[in-house]
Amino acid sequence: IALLDQMAIMLDAGLPLNYALSEVTKHQKDKALKAIFEKVLNDIESGKGFYASVLPFKKQLGSLSVAMIQLGEETGQISESLAHLSEILQDILDNRKKFKKATRYPLVIVTAMAIAFSVVTIFVIPQFKAIFESSKMELPLPTRFLLWLEYALRVYGPYILIAGVLLAVSISYFYKNSDKVHMFLDKLILKIYIIGKATFFAMISRFVYVFSVLVKAGIPMLEALHIASGIIDNVYIKQKVDRIGAAIEEGKSLNQGFEETDLFENMVVEMIKAGETGGGLEKMLQKVVKIYKDRFSYIVDNIATLIEPILLGAIAGFVLMLALGIFLPMWNMVDMAN
Repeated sequence: IALLDQMAIMLDAGLPLNYALSEVTKHQKDKALKAIFEKVLNDIESGKGFYASVLPFKKQLGSLSVAMIQLGEETGQISESLAHLSEILQDILDNRKKFKKATRYPLVIVTAMAIAFSVVTIFVIPQFKAIFESSKMELPLPTRFLLWLEYALRVYGPYILIAGVLLAVSISYFYKNSDKVHMFLDKLILKIYIIGKATFFAMISRFVYVFSVLVKAGIPMLEALHIASGIIDNVYIKQKVDRIGAAIEEGKSLNQGFEETDLFENMVVEMIKAGETGGGLEKMLQKVVKIYKDRFSYIVDNIATLIEPILLGAIAGFVLMLALGIFLPMWNMVDMAN
């Protein structure tokens, strides 16, 4: 993003493309990015165009970046295209940072609870175990559960840990290499409380935003849809969104394509229809972007409040289980002594 901003400013000031590339590459700290743009600079100086030079690096730079560079080269407005590209990438980055920041607190709480429960189960419960066994009385269910859990963690703890690591590695491997597993997990993520809605709103707002920018910049609608859907990380949503382009190829309107995805509510479809028929599509798309961005922001800004009842319930269950497991047999022992 910083590289694109610098290039856009230099080009807007009238500096040659090869000079701008040379300057931003010279001070680039990221080795991979530096190597890519050094190669691009060499190709440009040998007579190639900017688009032809970056095309071999489409996988590394992304189809969006390549398309925006092509648009800038074809229209003679490379500085504006790079500035637009920088804005899009910055918006995507801001959303990711915002979501990570919002989920940090709940993750810390859950991790702390898991560690505390494990420590108490492994190191505290055994101290009471001998006392409970010597009493030779029938232990209540919470106590038996805690003793069973302590035994399982003590004896099978390393195997459980290894199994968990292997499971995580297996899921990661099949997620990357199996289309069915990838689709299943991406669809499953959308059903998770809070996370599912946040992911959906982030992906949809990103897609519509990029699509609106590309259409405004003059890229043909089908190509703009293809590029915009390419930045969607969730393959389930991407598969649905790709139906818009398929519908247009069949001769249907844009709003019909949006409706066929089953992702957009009637209000959004009607807004796009109004923009399409009234000649104000760009304006309507911007309003749709705002709707989904506002919904994403609401969830992220209030994620701690939304998840608080679950955390409180988990903490209450943790404390109640320990209290009943430890104090119930102690009370029974007191009653027997009396």
